[in-house]
Amino acid sequence: MKRLWFWLPRRLRIALLAIFSVLALLLMSAACVWWYLHPAVQRTDGVVYGQRHGQPLTFDVLHPSNPNGVGIALMVSGGWKSSGPGATPVWLMAPLLRRGYTIFAICHISQPKASVMEIIEDVNRGVRFVRHHAKDYGIDPNRIGVTGGSAGGHLSLMLATRGGPGLPDAPDPSDRESSAVQAVAIFYPVTDLLNLGASTENPGDGGPPKSFVKAFRFERAFGADSTNMPVWKVVGRESSPIYYVNSNLPPTLIYHGDADSLVPLDQSQRFRDRAAELGREVRIVVHPGGKHGWVTMLWDIRTFARWFDQHLR
Repeated sequence: MKRLWFWLPRRLRIALLAIFSVLALLLMSAACVWWYLHPAVQRTDGVVYGQRHGQPLTFDVLHPSNPNGVGIALMVSGGWKSSGPGATPVWLMAPLLRRGYTIFAICHISQPKASVMEIIEDVNRGVRFVRHHAKDYGIDPNRIGVTGGSAGGHLSLMLATRGGPGLPDAPDPSDRESSAVQAVAIFYPVTDLLNLGASTENPGDGGPPKSFVKAFRFERAFGADSTNMPVWKVVGRESSPIYYVNSNLPPTLIYHGDADSLVPLDQSQRFRDRAAELGREVRIVVHPGGKHGWVTMLWDIRTFARWFDQHLR
């Protein structure tokens, strides 16, 4: 074989060496990426934190091998629909796990089986439960961040703006805890349901997002009376974070694409401007040409990790 190699023309030998070198480099790069996306974790799936309509509410815990004592609540929600236990892949949260963050992937009952208002209540309950059991999970109850995208971003901001003290006399001790979060890093959130702007979900009459109002009353994600405009004005406002920005808003980072037609960039910009009026920090990173999601979002989560490093550690 060695003799055959030297009988080959010099140019062919150089070309073969170049090909082998490129293949070796690609294999090494793929191995490094695979390694990075598969950090060592101890996971506990299906922790029950409550109940809604006779169904359990659950979250998954992804515990890193090098915990830093800080927890991140991941809002598992898209279109206010959620998945069940074990559905959150480790690679999705790899940038956070590698920096030692313990992830709590909080799920909820999907709309329309649960209304958006009930979902908001339930994720508040999830954070209260995590905080009450903080010692069991090895995290500081006073340092909990939140992340998510789209509906998950909306729920994150509902926690950031309306999360707060529990009921001191609640029978369940978890409900006595606060649902406030101390830092936010999210993708393209809905912030104002009453003013959807250029969104493809805008019905044009100030009503609820049109895909979430079905023909049958029981299928309406915002409640049976959501097409009753006076009722909707109340529901829509109470479910919109922009109307509850206050001086306690935690540091917030938002990634948003400027070509998003489902949740236009304006939703984040107006939220930022409202926060600025109260002297609160909301940073927007605009993804040029980004629609409702883009292929490099995992890379952006590395920036989320640095944001949480800055504000939670």
